[in-house]
Amino acid sequence: MKAAQVLPGADGGRIVVQEIPAPTPKAGEVLVRVRASGVNYGEIKYMREHRTGLPMTAGVEFAGEVAAVGEGAGGWREGDRVMGHGRGCHAQYVLAAPQALMAVPDTVSWVDAAAFPNVFITAHDALVSNGALQAGESVYINGASGGVGMAAIMIASALGARPVIASSRSAEKLARLAGYGVDVGLLAGQEPLAGRLRDATDGRGVDVILDTIGGTVFEDHVQSLAVKGRLVNLARLGGASTARLDLNLLWLNRLKLMGATFRTRTEPERLACVQACARDLLPWFGAGKLRLPIDRVFALDAIGDAYDYILRSQHMGKIVLSVD
Repeated sequence: MKAAQVLPGADGGRIVVQEIPAPTPKAGEVLVRVRASGVNYGEIKYMREHRTGLPMTAGVEFAGEVAAVGEGAGGWREGDRVMGHGRGCHAQYVLAAPQALMAVPDTVSWVDAAAFPNVFITAHDALVSNGALQAGESVYINGASGGVGMAAIMIASALGARPVIASSRSAEKLARLAGYGVDVGLLAGQEPLAGRLRDATDGRGVDVILDTIGGTVFEDHVQSLAVKGRLVNLARLGGASTARLDLNLLWLNRLKLMGATFRTRTEPERLACVQACARDLLPWFGAGKLRLPIDRVFALDAIGDAYDYILRSQHMGKIVLSVD
């Protein structure tokens, strides 16, 4: 089968499309014929870190048809339309645990289905499972024009959060986000952030903050949280991994500060995240309420071009590979 392999190198890995043997499902595994696969910035970072070891197939999200079912992998049949979360899916075939798969409605295209799993599972875990966001609460999402940010905006809006506040460094992207559920848009980099967030919530503070920037805005975030506010950090794209914490604010406002990542999760924990996302979001996905815009579709053979395009940071929404 054709697969996008990350080859290790002393200066970091590189991506090459090669022919490798197709996998065979063992007990408890499902084999999926991949039709499309979403591309994420984290995969590029992972590739760069691959300096030693064996080649590995890239990719963490996919959509396609069940091709074969291993013994004991009940719940799915050959021909079922599925999408899922798991490594090694930038290829014509991928193996997955049955709990890592979600049904794809007949009305949804392969491209739209492939754009769903990674970002919506991540955003749901951050906002719902960790942030415990409720209807009527306020939420602030920075780096909002990325895939996870846009997914979080749509989830928050569907849950009835008010106001949904989002920021981006691009005024053009910020204007486009209004159509996806943003009530208040903030142009990133303008000060004071804490004051603007207080103004957006009538002085009350934000109930849930979903942060991908990190230390450069951490102090402003803590100052902006309401009593019993929650902050969930997913990344440190601002470059700073350390920050000062005012313990008086933490104490007096009874704040909760959390980190969320899949890197340190056990396999049962990862699968539980997939199932929680499916339980809460699939009805909205099937109804067309949770669809990310597709910026561009590349052929699997052009995955290098897809990576280059992502690194230019001009896109809005998802980049997807079409897998023949």
